[in-house]
Amino acid sequence: MSRESRVMVCDLAAVPDGEARRFDVESGGQVHRVAVVRLGDDLYALGDTCSHADFSLAEGEVDPDEGTIECWKHGSLFSLSTGEAETLPATRPVPVYNVGVEADQVWLEIDSLGEAAS
Repeated sequence: MSRESRVMVCDLAAVPDGEARRFDVESGGQVHRVAVVRLGDDLYALGDTCSHADFSLAEGEVDPDEGTIECWKHGSLFSLSTGEAETLPATRPVPVYNVGVEADQVWLEIDSLGEAAS
């Protein structure tokens, strides 16, 4: 992945361990709402909007043992690594993004914004 395809999102310290934070990331003239989740040394980034209804996933609870995030409004669980909806009422996945850390800065890969990772 090239450095030119990355966009810096925040300081690593802005995402506490075991929690999610929402960021608005601009790419290609569009703003993408992204939830960044930190579990120890691992980071996950996924579309912040529940696929069932327009609610922020970053406001939900993170389950580090199951690797999921819960939509606070209706209780749907989403896999942090795949974005797949694991419980109803959501049935569609949310996009996941390439994410990493360099010099204590969290970055997302611009080329992956808006597309589900394969």
